[in-house]
Amino acid sequence: MVTTIQDETMTDKPRIALIIGSTRPTRFADKPAQWMLKQAQARQDMEVEVIDLRDHPLPFFAEVASNLRVPSKDPEAIRWQQTIGQYDGYIFVVAEYNHSITSALKNALDQAYKEWNRKPFTAIGYGSVGAGRAIEHLRGIGVELQMVATRGAVHIGGSDFMAVFPMGGNKPIEDIEAGLLPSATAALDDLVWWAKATMAARAAAAA
Repeated sequence: MVTTIQDETMTDKPRIALIIGSTRPTRFADKPAQWMLKQAQARQDMEVEVIDLRDHPLPFFAEVASNLRVPSKDPEAIRWQQTIGQYDGYIFVVAEYNHSITSALKNALDQAYKEWNRKPFTAIGYGSVGAGRAIEHLRGIGVELQMVATRGAVHIGGSDFMAVFPMGGNKPIEDIEAGLLPSATAALDDLVWWAKATMAARAAAAA
């Protein structure tokens, strides 16, 4: 029996990048990132790896145009594009700064285009309203990058956030996870479904 590219794609596990979207020395992001990584690694339907923006010292976007139009020249931008281009979907760890995403994450999104196309993403956000406003901004940016924004996300907000935040109770996220697990499961279910669908569609288009 001949196995087609599409057949292989449908049976392969999606490769998912969990992108830490804050680079501040005092960031809180590592705590929710590790918790979300644990949830993803417990599943049998995806492979997940952490991508830390600290490891990608990107300059502010200064290319002639998006790499959809013109190849990038900055070596860090090219390395970033090569890194994220390997994945079939993304989980963004989102801090909310002044009702939006961090400048580091926005810049990282801007430094690529083709590599994001037709791939899904979800998010885990934290802050007073669980980064709800920031994640909505992220969804709008993702649509412009021709990504698939899943409906579900994980929001750590309100008293739960203060319970685990270092300047609050500084408790482990496991102390509040009973309220987070249903949304994490739903978000990851959607991510895998869309990752497999878009993998198959991209493979068919390339055939």
